[in-house]
Amino acid sequence: MKKKVISIVGPTAVGKTSLGIAAAKQFQGEIISGDSTQVYVGMDIGTAKVTEEETKGIPHHMIDIMEPDQPFSAADFQAHVKYHIEAIHGRGNLPIIVGGSGLYIQSVLFDYHFSDQRRDEEVTKRLFQEIEEEGPGKLYERLKKVDPEQAEKVHPHNHRRLVRALEVYELTGMTMTAYQQAQQKESPYDPFIIGLDMERSILYNRINQRVDQMIEAGLIEEVASLIEKGYKNCQAMHAIGYKEIAAYLDHRLSLEDAVHAVKQNSRKYAKRQLTWFRNKLDVHWYQLTREESSQQMELILKDLAGFLQNK
Repeated sequence: MKKKVISIVGPTAVGKTSLGIAAAKQFQGEIISGDSTQVYVGMDIGTAKVTEEETKGIPHHMIDIMEPDQPFSAADFQAHVKYHIEAIHGRGNLPIIVGGSGLYIQSVLFDYHFSDQRRDEEVTKRLFQEIEEEGPGKLYERLKKVDPEQAEKVHPHNHRRLVRALEVYELTGMTMTAYQQAQQKESPYDPFIIGLDMERSILYNRINQRVDQMIEAGLIEEVASLIEKGYKNCQAMHAIGYKEIAAYLDHRLSLEDAVHAVKQNSRKYAKRQLTWFRNKLDVHWYQLTREESSQQMELILKDLAGFLQNK
């Protein structure tokens, strides 16, 4: 019998954390953070890490397990989460994955087989050097020619994924899209994917408010501290909220422009994620509103109870 796994997905600031904790309390669950930046020590405010008080005593995994200069790939994420799913079931509890990008969640729930092509340091170095000398535009155009579908999924400024896609193609002659299409369609688990969404104007207002709260909570000081510790050029610092504030601290943006950029990039990311989840995964969607969110939460927990009772 396949092990049951719950996944709660949706845009930032929609209410995934509170639902995850409510579900864990009701169904003897443990939470696995699906956010790949919450693994990093010291990146707390910008990643909206749950506080000890907010956990309400529920065990949380995949938080503060890496230093910001340590690489953490989708394959690493998959291996860690699969380990926690087995361990949580071993304790007789329910694994609940909260948050996470579409590709990362898909990689876990459908046992995505990543390219086992090892990195070629010379190729990697050459591609990164091209970005440094000419910017990412030229490489991105190259990716659009050889693998237009992958180019749709990779932002030009996500240098690591851009380089990896081109590197795999150069070394194997096979595109990342081809690898993805070869993946199995059936999950090794029995997953129930809960998707939270809300009307755009309300969601975008919540995102803007969250960014303002992050600034008030000390996001600028957090980024300054990470830079002071030598993490300025780490891949982790390319995350939304960190790269924009780093640009402000580097005098490349005014504070007003940096905050505006964080809000804008957060809204764009939310839109991209919703598109991915709607197109790629079988998600049970729930529309939240200000007035009826508590009723919707009750409905979600009721549906979840029905799923868990179904053997």
